[in-house]
Order: sequence, then C-alpha cells, then structure tokens
Amino acid sequence: MKNNTAQRAQLLHLTSLSLANGMKSGSFRSLFRGQGMEFSGVREYLRGDDVRAIDWNVTARMGKPFVKVFEEERELDVFIIVDKSLSMNTGSGIQSRLETAMDCASLITMASLHNGSPVGSVIFDGKIEFSVASKAGKNQAMLILSELDKTDNQIVGSALDSALRGAEKLLRKRTLVFVISDFRAAGWETPFAHLCQKNDVIAIKITDPLDDILPSLGAVPFRDPETGFECVLPTSSQKFSRAWRDAAENRNEMWKKECHRNGGAPLSISTMQDPAAELIKFFNTREQYSL
Repeated sequence: MKNNTAQRAQLLHLTSLSLANGMKSGSFRSLFRGQGMEFSGVREYLRGDDVRAIDWNVTARMGKPFVKVFEEERELDVFIIVDKSLSMNTGSGIQSRLETAMDCASLITMASLHNGSPVGSVIFDGKIEFSVASKAGKNQAMLILSELDKTDNQIVGSALDSALRGAEKLLRKRTLVFVISDFRAAGWETPFAHLCQKNDVIAIKITDPLDDILPSLGAVPFRDPETGFECVLPTSSQKFSRAWRDAAENRNEMWKKECHRNGGAPLSISTMQDPAAELIKFFNTREQYSL
C-alpha cells in the first residue's frame, strides 16, 4: 500500500509539472476575458501619453490631467471548489467520480505550487467540510492535498450552492476558479453566475459512461446514494435505453448552456479518462473553449 501511495504521489508530481507548463503556455492570466493588467494608481499626464488613459474623475478634482497607471499582474490566484458528496462515489470506470475529482484537484493544486500561484479551496458534501482562502507556498498546497485525501463519513446532500457563495466571499481579487463536481444539485446556477462576474471560472463536470448508456442486464435494481430512493430499471428495453440516453444528452447540453450563459467554461472529464491529459489539452487548446 505504501509503495502504491508513493508511486501515485510521484505520478501526480510529474504530471502536475506538465499541467503547470500547459497553464502558462495557454495564457494563464488571460485565459478568457482578462488582460493580465491590474490598476495601480494615477499620475500626472505627460506629453505622448494615450489620452484614452486619462482618469477624468481625478482630472476634474485636481484641475489638471491625470492618467491611470496599470501594472502587469505577476501572479494569478487559483481557487478549487471540490464536490465530495455521496453521488460522487459512483462510477463504472477505472475509478469513481470522487477519485477522478480528487486527482483533478490534486493536479491543479500542485501545478499552482509549481507556478508560484496562491491557491485556496472549498471542499463540500452535504455541508462545507473545509475552506481556506488563497495563499502561496508549499505549506498551503500540502494543507489542501491532505484535506483532499481525507475519507471521513460523507454527509447526505450537496452544498454546491453554499460552496459557490462561500468562495465568492473569500476571493479578494480576480481569480481562476475550478468547480469540480457532478453538478447533481439544485440551485447552483445563480451563485455560479455571481462567481463568474469577477473571476475566470472553469466548471469541470465529472461524468461516467453509465450516464449515457446502461448495459443490457434485464430488470436491475438501482438506489440513489443521496436520497436512498430505490427502483427497478428495465435495462434491456430499447425504449428505456433511448430515453435514458436522450435524458442524459439533454441534461449535459443544458449544463453547458448554463455555464456559457453565465460566463463560465464547461469541461467534462469521464471516469474513463486521464484527468491530467484532459486538463493539459484544455489549456493547450484554449481557443476551443474561449468565451
């Protein structure tokens, strides 16, 4: 077990280096709308200055022209919102949704450390389990990684809406926010929209092949891990299979439209996919996801 843990840690370290490079080469600061510039103050107008930079409010107060001064941001804060609710325990792939989500969050945390970016996080299930504002340094990254590794008893429900609102309160400047969840929750759209207003938000939906296609196994009992609701599904019925697939496609399209409408970028990662490869591809093909 120790050897497997050490091997996994080494693999995450190596792949996070590639992700860190991908984040930088993909115009990390201005992935979507940002220009990588931050207002730092004003100074008197000098001949040759761009008149479009004149601060007319200060000019009116002082009686002579002043221009706005901007500085390039030297670092971009990163914030990770991670879903540990009971529905994340499901999955038919190599690993569960939860394990896939933890790999994504761990990779982003370590890549932020490699880039020298302050990183913070909110982790939730039926309630907020962990919350920390963005901060730079190895100790901060290790704190978040240790919280991601915890396997405490999960609380029923999903506090995705509360996590989004809590994150917005913690953020003090423009931040690159990752929301990692299966998005099987209600009421997340409005706080998500508010979060997108002042931040660059990437919504990472953790999916599974069973979301779209169920194997033909006859009448199969199913149980909802969140509510405990049980039912028997006729998986061998072609009509049911089509309805299952169509419903999944509709939900996914609605999720994507909601993300785009509110200014976020949707990214789906399946339990059958390599999270590192998908994240690196995302940053290296930013045009595909530009808003």
